[in-house]
Amino acid sequence: MATPDWRIRGIHLGSCNCAYGCPCEFNAPPTYGPCEGFEVFEIEDGYFGDVTLDGVRFAALFRWPGAIHLGGGFVQTVIDETADAGQREAILTILSGKEQDPGTLFSIIAAITETEAETLYLPIEIAFDIDARTAQTRIPGVLEAKAEPIRNPITGAPHRVSVELPDGFDYREAEFASVDARVTAALTIAYDKRHGSLSLFDYTPRGIGR
Repeated sequence: MATPDWRIRGIHLGSCNCAYGCPCEFNAPPTYGPCEGFEVFEIEDGYFGDVTLDGVRFAALFRWPGAIHLGGGFVQTVIDETADAGQREAILTILSGKEQDPGTLFSIIAAITETEAETLYLPIEIAFDIDARTAQTRIPGVLEAKAEPIRNPITGAPHRVSVELPDGFDYREAEFASVDARVTAALTIAYDKRHGSLSLFDYTPRGIGR
C-alpha cells in the first residue's frame, strides 16, 4: 500500500524534568535519572491524504527510565476533543511512525516506546509567543504548564538561549525557556523551572520539511 502524502506545520511547546538545555540535545544522559515531561502541538496547516488537519491540537505525556535511546518509554497521547474521527485516525497514524521514514521523529519515538496508555480526547489549550519565549498550556485534569524566559540569577533579567540543530530530527531551531509543569494522568509529574523549548514544526513522511 502506498504511503499517504501528508504534512503538518505549526507551533510546539515541549518540556522535560531536566536542567535547562536538555542533555538529550547533546547526546548526554538525563539530569536526574528518568526523562519525563510533555509535548504539545498545534497544527496551523496540515493534511493527511484527503483529511484536512488545520487547527488540530495534540499532546504527548512521556517517561523514559533513563536516556531515551535505551528505550523502555511510556507515552500517553491526547488529541483535542474537537478533532473528528478522520482527523483522530490521521494523527494516531502519523504518531505511530509507520508512515514516516526510518530515522525520523515519529519512527524513532515509536521504536523506543515500550508502553502506550489509552489515548485521551480532551480540550487542549495553548497560548504561544516564540519571540517572548512564553507559553501556557492546559488540558483539564491532565496537564497544566507555563513557560517563561530563563532568568539571570543575579538581575532577574530574561536570559535568551536559542539553539540550532542542523541535523535535528524534531526541530532545527528552538528558543529555550523555563517551565513549571504538573501532569496528572496515567503519569504523575511535577516540576518547576526546568527545561522547555518553543519551536515551529514542519513534519513530512521524510522528516523535517524546512
